[in-house]
Amino acid sequence: MKRLFVGNLPSDATEASVEALFSEFGKVRSIQLVADIFSGKCRGFGFIGMEGHEARAAISALDGNLYCGKPLKVKFEEPATGKNGRRN
Repeated sequence: MKRLFVGNLPSDATEASVEALFSEFGKVRSIQLVADIFSGKCRGFGFIGMEGHEARAAISALDGNLYCGKPLKVKFEEPATGKNGRRN
């Protein structure tokens, strides 16, 4: 299973709406949207788990395309490196 980073999501995005978008390309195994602790609204990004070939199809179809008027960023999750998980 591959994890995808999805960025530039609108604040009113829900797990159900994002899952519906990605399920066109295969089975969504997991979904995690990062939400604001106080308002509960989406902070604009999240992570999707899909099988490799399905994930590649989703990236090629959705990266840069408009979703609710905003261009999506969809790519494979990059592992954190460096001290305390921060990138150098």
